[in-house]
Amino acid sequence: MDRQLQKYLNSRATLFPWQIKGASRIDFSAAIIIPALIERENLPATLDSLCLNSSEYLVQTLVIIVVNNRIDILADQLADNQATIDWLRSNPYPQLNLAWIDVSSSGLELPAKDGVGLARKIGFDASLQALNWKANPLLVSLDADTLVDQNYLATIFDHFTMSKEGAAVIPFRHQPVSDPKQEVAIRHYELYLRSYIFGLQLAGSPYAYHSIGSTFVCLASAYVKAGGMNRRCGGEDFYFLQQLTKTSGIGMVSGTIVQPSSRFSNRVPFGTGKAVQKQVEEGADLFHFVSVVGFKILKEWFELIGCQWDHPIDQISLQALNMSPKLDEFLTELNFAKTWEKFQDNHSSRAQRLIAFYHWFDALRTRQLLTRIEINSISSAEKIVAELLNWGGYPGVEKDVDQLKLLEKLQGVRQK
Repeated sequence: MDRQLQKYLNSRATLFPWQIKGASRIDFSAAIIIPALIERENLPATLDSLCLNSSEYLVQTLVIIVVNNRIDILADQLADNQATIDWLRSNPYPQLNLAWIDVSSSGLELPAKDGVGLARKIGFDASLQALNWKANPLLVSLDADTLVDQNYLATIFDHFTMSKEGAAVIPFRHQPVSDPKQEVAIRHYELYLRSYIFGLQLAGSPYAYHSIGSTFVCLASAYVKAGGMNRRCGGEDFYFLQQLTKTSGIGMVSGTIVQPSSRFSNRVPFGTGKAVQKQVEEGADLFHFVSVVGFKILKEWFELIGCQWDHPIDQISLQALNMSPKLDEFLTELNFAKTWEKFQDNHSSRAQRLIAFYHWFDALRTRQLLTRIEINSISSAEKIVAELLNWGGYPGVEKDVDQLKLLEKLQGVRQK
């Protein structure tokens, strides 16, 4: 791994001019990376929840706060970030191996077009040289407004002693809020997220996991193998997990949850905060529930490829057209015929060809297809989810509250 790590550090890591402050050890078994933008008020609660974890795991874990902002930040927001750095310098949590990276002060800011993706990348890349690589160390992604359980670290460490995959996602449930409209909006958004993952599971997609920045963890070796975090301002978690799926595989941690914030946010162009705010203030959904029709077409498409992996493109194209004209239209736009011919030339076995296919028909293309199929759907969310649950073997669940409770249970969220 030393050679691969060095190659990554030399060619793909983003290290200069940023440095880790507050920690000097280089023998950690894990590092938790927490980007912080205007989080002086929220960060202590996150660190408080981490402190409740067992000292057995805390002593092995480096916690890095990446205090970041773009060069064009407002004066009051910059002041908040600088206050966070000053507070971190005071060593507020001696029970944590707490460090920080200043991506806020003059000359250290993010470029105007960058954001949370680059902030995460800076933290992850910097942590690589503070890890004990003989211990197969872990990299954990968390947010500065997210709470964790007392068994958070123990469960993560235990998971990777048995997992064959190089990465995993952790079950989540957004924190409750006192405002009734906002609470309804966040649970409605969760219902959308969970029904989408449930549908992907039924369809047999290898990308059936949630992609939330505060809920994933990977081996440091898997991080390097995947080429590191991307620099996207939003959706960096989606694209990084997609790449991890292709290079190391993704499992599901069981037995703990993380609790992201439900607050409004304009810091990224899309995401939970944006979706909830639009629904509360304007009654507008920034997301579209996918019906059982779309997921059934996806399942049939996957089964076709699996069964006819050695068939010529004209036969596959004809059957795709019979399944759905929109599927055929989508494949034509992607020039799937040429791609399939390349698969035939380069991958002789069924296993190799299916791996190549799922690397090509990835999480993004899956979402694009489902969005296209569902463009004219006008059914209510409750009806769409009820039909999806019925297809999955859970008939008669008609109310959104019950639907969400069932999906939470199926996706590893402990029931209260």
